Amino acid sequence: MTTISVRIDLELKKKMDKLKYLNWSEIIRRAIKHEIQNEVEKNLAKAVLINERIRKKAPEDFNSVDLIRSFREKRHSK
Repeated sequence: MTTISVRIDLELKKKMDKLKYLNWSEIIRRAIKHEIQNEVEKNLAKAVLINERIRKKAPEDFNSVDLIRSFREKRHSK
């Protein structure tokens, strides 16, 4: 593991000292992991929204079967 330093105000430190039975390091680790997970999910949601926005819809009368068949016929007719 690595060590990081966090500055907190004196009032918060006094309150923490009154609750010495709590594992503050573990609480901070969980909070950091939680924030990272939130950011990852937010970025994933943003990527999905961007993908939906830029994705082009096929025309109503588009038939993918016909398109694939035409590609195959061109490939095999050479």
